[in-house]
Formats: sequence, structure tokens, C-alpha cells
Amino acid sequence: MFLMHPKEFKQEKAGTGRLTHLCLANSRIHVGVHFDDDDGVQSVIRDPENFPVLLYPGKSARNLSCGELAARDFGDRQLVVLILDGTWSCARKMLKLSPSLQQLPRIMFTPSAPSRFVIKQQPQAGCLSTLEATHEILVALERAKLEDYSQPRQLLALFDRVQDFQIRCALDPSRPGYRRRPYSDAAMRAAPRGRSGSRRTRYIRELLPPDGGPR
Repeated sequence: MFLMHPKEFKQEKAGTGRLTHLCLANSRIHVGVHFDDDDGVQSVIRDPENFPVLLYPGKSARNLSCGELAARDFGDRQLVVLILDGTWSCARKMLKLSPSLQQLPRIMFTPSAPSRFVIKQQPQAGCLSTLEATHEILVALERAKLEDYSQPRQLLALFDRVQDFQIRCALDPSRPGYRRRPYSDAAMRAAPRGRSGSRRTRYIRELLPPDGGPR
């Protein structure tokens, strides 16, 4: 279940949450900032047949990449993963305004590779797009025999094609509304600057280990 911030829904041309949702038959999108009053989200959380977990790193989060979630943890219940879809600052606000989400067990993962995002800069090493994060979750759940993810290349291949299209459009002078300079190598980009950049970097580092580990 993707909990999408309104800014992501209305403004983000490069947002991957909606794209990921369209690729996953059993997924849902709920748009909002606080979800305690969202009947659809609350019905999933309160359903005794579900075992809802929130993707959000931290000391109490179970690392899926280390096998810290097993079938015995939720028995016959249906595992439901809730993903906050937005920037780190937006996700933090969504969590702060939704006490019901704060009470959920948390999960995280260790990225298997750096972000493949070319057309958008990640705020910190170890941060991934929603699509990439979903891929990592599915890989870890499939490895633990908790999910059937038989085509792990599908999401990433689609991600690459979407970005290739955006890059071609940027290079086409007949298309208005696109940037007119080439995208730089993601590994060579400067870290966020200024007060807002410092606050964002500090907050993310509190969640992520020094090596840029679990997301």
C-alpha cells in the first residue's frame, strides 16, 4: 500500500510511486498527509486478518535483508507493507501526523546497489526511489519465501526505460518544458547545501548507518 503525499501526486513528474503501483496488481494508493482519518488505510490496519508493517528505517525496524521477518511472526495473517511515498521531509511529516502509523511494526532493508535514479538527485547515499525500494522489499521477501517475485528485473527495466525516455525528451529541442542540459553522473553530484540541505542530511543520517546502509 502506497501512502502518497499530495505533492507527489500533483507535482512530481519523476515520481515512481504511481508507476510502481501500476505494475503491482495487489497494490493500492492512498493520497494524503495524515491517515488516521483515512477509512481505507484504517480498515487495512485494523483488519485482524492482516499483519501491517511500515517501511521506515530506525533502531526498532526489522531488516528484511537479514531475514529478521519470518512467516512465524504473523502466522496465518496477510502481510501488508505500507510505504510512505514522498520526499524524506514529507514522509517524516506524514508519519508525525499519523499516530496509527507510528504504532506499526517497522521494516527496512540493506540496498543491494546505489540508486539508479539519473533524472533526480537522491538526498543521501543509501536513499532510493519508491520503485527501487519496492523492488528491494520484494527481493528480500521472495528470498525469505514470503512473496513470489519471479521477475525481479521487470521493475528496474521499466524504471530504466522511463528514464531513457525523459533523457531523450530533454535532448529534443522541439519539446517544450524539458531541461536543456544533459543530466550529470549521479555519483558526481554535490551533496545538498544550505540550511535546508543540512537539516535534511542530518535527519537522514540519524536514520541510516554511516555506510548508507538500510533504507
